[in-house]
Amino acid sequence: MIETYRGVVYPNQLDHMGHMNVQWYTSKFDEATWHVFANIGITNTYIKEKNCGMAALEQKINYKAEVMPGDLLVVRSEILKIENKTIKFRHYMFDADKDSLSATSELIAVHLDREKRKAIPLPDFVKEYCDRFIPVPSS
Repeated sequence: MIETYRGVVYPNQLDHMGHMNVQWYTSKFDEATWHVFANIGITNTYIKEKNCGMAALEQKINYKAEVMPGDLLVVRSEILKIENKTIKFRHYMFDADKDSLSATSELIAVHLDREKRKAIPLPDFVKEYCDRFIPVPSS
């Protein structure tokens, strides 16, 4: 896994229950996602120069423990699967002080032509990079 986000829970991110609102989990996982993409070569420069990008197709969040104002958060991420046009990956959000799991988010994203708004194959360099980091099933 690679570290893809570090931040803090601010008081303005709370809901009426007193813990971080779900919109902020999504926001923090989204920031982590862009670090995942950059680490596999889908950088801001690549997006601008090739006019290609990524879009979410599916996201599933599991909430494991509440996070409160002042909690320091760390997200670590891993690539689970790569196909011709899509990448499946998972984020793990931890309370940095306790090193305890707060939430996970599993996503599927598609590579697309930004002008045509159509899915296109991932570049070979991305596939090769991801293949090195996908966990091998134990037998």
